[in-house]
Amino acid sequence: MKRAEQVTFGGSGLNRAAHLRGDAAVMAQATAHPSARCLLVWRGKLLLHADGLDRLAWVPIDHPLVTDGPGGESDIPIFLGLDDTGAALFAHDISGWTAKGLDTSTVGAFVDKSEQQHPDLPEGQVFAELRRVMTRLSPRDAELAATAKAVIGWHSTHKFCARCGAASDMVQSGWQRSCPACGGQHFPRTDPVVIMLITHGNDVLMGRSPGWPEGMYSLLAGFVEPGETLEAAVRREVLEEAGIPVGRVGYLASQPWPFPASLMFGCEGEALARDIKIDPVELADAIWVGRSEMMQVFAGDHPTILPARKGAIAHFLLQNWLADTLD
Repeated sequence: MKRAEQVTFGGSGLNRAAHLRGDAAVMAQATAHPSARCLLVWRGKLLLHADGLDRLAWVPIDHPLVTDGPGGESDIPIFLGLDDTGAALFAHDISGWTAKGLDTSTVGAFVDKSEQQHPDLPEGQVFAELRRVMTRLSPRDAELAATAKAVIGWHSTHKFCARCGAASDMVQSGWQRSCPACGGQHFPRTDPVVIMLITHGNDVLMGRSPGWPEGMYSLLAGFVEPGETLEAAVRREVLEEAGIPVGRVGYLASQPWPFPASLMFGCEGEALARDIKIDPVELADAIWVGRSEMMQVFAGDHPTILPARKGAIAHFLLQNWLADTLD
């Protein structure tokens, strides 16, 4: 698919400079350089400029919130890579900040429109939820935000060795955890997920999960199982969730999805039948939607169906299906 990497989080050519992660001397020089910057993350939310919420806000790497501020689950700044001038970029978790006196009631919820201002940061820099702002960010900021959120989120749930249970140490500038007890080495986790544009003639299969907002539909999706190809996962998931057998399957595009740590593989498939039989545990509903009706959905004029979330690969694939640009 020619437009594949135009999807949100689709990649900006960031120089991740992975070869520098294990070089302690080079990393020490990078962190000491006055141009080094750090992106702060708090409870999964990113620091942004409040004016527009369309730019990441950076602090100097020697800012007190980085060097001796309230820590999260990561104990050292995570090296994200180099910007176009060669300056080092980092991310740091400060989830230990309690945000006393601020509204945190929706933090971590499916929809979080709240913003939090840290007293030690300049006015106009706030923490905001990435889902809310992801389509406003530049490709570079989106890639940096997704990387920071995913890696910090992994550290928060993988503090202990999966082999022996001992507390592990962050190494390789945040891209590895090492167990001092048994020598186990652990790396950031990414879960493969297939998301399927299943068509039958001029119709596309849409579903909604239990607990979603009323009217919200999207493409069917599911985790790839061990020993399974992407094509097999597409056929299995659609058959399990909607009772629809699928024939030909093709790959379209991928999207990092740091909620918390998935890689979405966008695929297309041809349905061999139309009769839907949903698994009520997986889906609350599934329907066929025609092109003209989907155009109405995207225009916001449909009486019962809401469009897929902007920024998600489902929205991207459907948009290209409508425009006949899936080549």
